[in-house]
Amino acid sequence: MTKENLLFAIIGMLIGLIVGFFATNSLNQGMLAPATTATQPAPAGLPAGHPSVPDGTGGGGAVPEIQAAIEKAKQDPKDFEAQMKAAELYYQIQRFDGAAEFLKKANAIQPDNYEVIVNLGNAYFDAGKYDEAEKWYTTALTKKPDNLDVRTDFALTFVFRDKPNYDRAITELKSVLESNPAHVQALQNLAVAYTKKPDQANASATLAKLEQVDPSNTAIVKLREDIDKMGSK
Repeated sequence: MTKENLLFAIIGMLIGLIVGFFATNSLNQGMLAPATTATQPAPAGLPAGHPSVPDGTGGGGAVPEIQAAIEKAKQDPKDFEAQMKAAELYYQIQRFDGAAEFLKKANAIQPDNYEVIVNLGNAYFDAGKYDEAEKWYTTALTKKPDNLDVRTDFALTFVFRDKPNYDRAITELKSVLESNPAHVQALQNLAVAYTKKPDQANASATLAKLEQVDPSNTAIVKLREDIDKMGSK
């Protein structure tokens, strides 16, 4: 999903657009753009006053329909659809750890379900657990190595973690672009990775390609500013 999308001194929060939790997700806001992670379009992805869902510790506040769906999933851990519904509800209110909990139960029921595997990567990614996200994306790529959106998000796990590995991220993003030179998220994120490394020449060259492919991309201005700053140091 979105997932829509922050690096540049952590300039923003991951933001994105849920296109129904289990549809193809796309995030293209902020400096880094996850291609499959499903997140809400803003820190407050819910309408004002939207109730929260308890984490199973006895807290209240959920609307009856949501509470009932979660209780159903807990009471029938073998019901695949119930686990997926509970995961979706948690995801929609940005309780990503809760979503991951039910997705893991769904994975135990259908371990080869590719959609579940990708969504587990997305849930851990949006929870900020990039090592875990990497593991699930790796599993997904083992099954479908040509999924460029998943590979783009896989690359981002190396950028966001506490100890970034920009070279690994660059390698993965270049792999995406070898298959699709016009992959906007990969171009955008590659420019960021080069800027963070820092590598001004390659950052500038990548930005030029992004401008050709997606001239209205909202990240271009900030990318250019940060690349110019590299030259002034």
